[in-house]
Amino acid sequence: MKVVQAYRYALDPTPTQEGALASHCGAVRFAFNWALALVKAALSQREAEKTYGMPEELLTEAPWSLPALRRAWNTAKGAVAPWWADNSKEAYNSGLDGLARALKNWAASRAGTRTGKPPGFPRFKSKHRTILSCRFTTGVIRLEADRRHVTLPRLGTIRTAESTRKLARHLERGTGRILSATIRHQGGRWFVAFTCAIDRADRAPARPDAVVGVDLGVTALAVLSTGETIDNPKHHWAALRKLRRLNRELARRQGPRTPGGGRREASARWRTTKAALGKAHARVAGRRRDGLHQLTSRLAAAYGTVVVEDLHVAGMLANRRLARAVADAGMAEVRRQLAYKTTWRGGRLVVADRWFASSKTCSACGAVKAKLALAERTYACIACGLVLDRDVNAARNLAALAARYEHDVAQSCGETRNARGAGVRPTRVGCRQ
Repeated sequence: MKVVQAYRYALDPTPTQEGALASHCGAVRFAFNWALALVKAALSQREAEKTYGMPEELLTEAPWSLPALRRAWNTAKGAVAPWWADNSKEAYNSGLDGLARALKNWAASRAGTRTGKPPGFPRFKSKHRTILSCRFTTGVIRLEADRRHVTLPRLGTIRTAESTRKLARHLERGTGRILSATIRHQGGRWFVAFTCAIDRADRAPARPDAVVGVDLGVTALAVLSTGETIDNPKHHWAALRKLRRLNRELARRQGPRTPGGGRREASARWRTTKAALGKAHARVAGRRRDGLHQLTSRLAAAYGTVVVEDLHVAGMLANRRLARAVADAGMAEVRRQLAYKTTWRGGRLVVADRWFASSKTCSACGAVKAKLALAERTYACIACGLVLDRDVNAARNLAALAARYEHDVAQSCGETRNARGAGVRPTRVGCRQ
């Protein structure tokens, strides 16, 4: 099975290398802002020419695509950036590519060909708020033989804080190929992520015919139809005392913003506290990510079919009383990871409909309650007398839903006919294989 997979490693650069990494990321921001200014100037000129009554074919064309932006940059880089040779050409290309993608998404959204929340027109990247990142697609990109160093274009060989043996084994066997490398500064540390084409061996779950329903929540991170409960570690809640202290300390320092809305030079202590706050948030995110990966890997490796709900997480985050707990649980990330891990393991992920009443339905007789308050943590069926934990009952209903979808999945992989004989493709719920 050929998949596109990323391998992310923490770097341990020297002070000189840290400066070079930051310089490349600054070049990305510079190229993005320069190209955006060029595009906005061309659009303004175009609008002015329209008021003069000029025909459409004579109007100024804005460099919109990546090839057009590259040509404009190569023509002007000697004048606008005499220092451009200090960094790899991939840094400037990364900034131009980011702008081209943003313009394409904005235009597609306005034309109605792009779904989702409509993006705004690209804005200039701030030096103080932009995430430092740079992508390399050409040049020398390799892992060194000692599995503790990586080599990137113009940056040279940089030591890693962890072993690169997992990716190195694929490269040595010929089952992996590096497509690109992206450096990123996050939480006070530098990381490199290699996007690779990996030929994964076909695998099967330990129990291919087993079905498990997974009910995600806040009190318990996940409740399985087998009765097992995975506690919610609440990483953000555990770190909240430290985060509050750092936020109060940051508020007392002299930051870059003045009360009147202007900017000033931030104090050294403000920068120190800001870095400590970023590290604390990064630690919370890393611990949460690690726990979710362990959970989803175990489910995908053990069960042939995993059933989850299509939760409206964005709507749950709108509830100010639950937003912090919902965000700390990472329920959307669980589903995202299960989507590709079940495929890698040879299993299947079934996503129940968002309006499926898993909590209100009795897992024994199928009776559905009209109302079930959130405070009721025990499900009591009036029809058959079943008394069961609310989350376990919902997980069992999800597991039973997989068998009900078997017939629908078989049909959804082919075509059916409606009453008039026209071909219809039914909803592909549960056909993720």
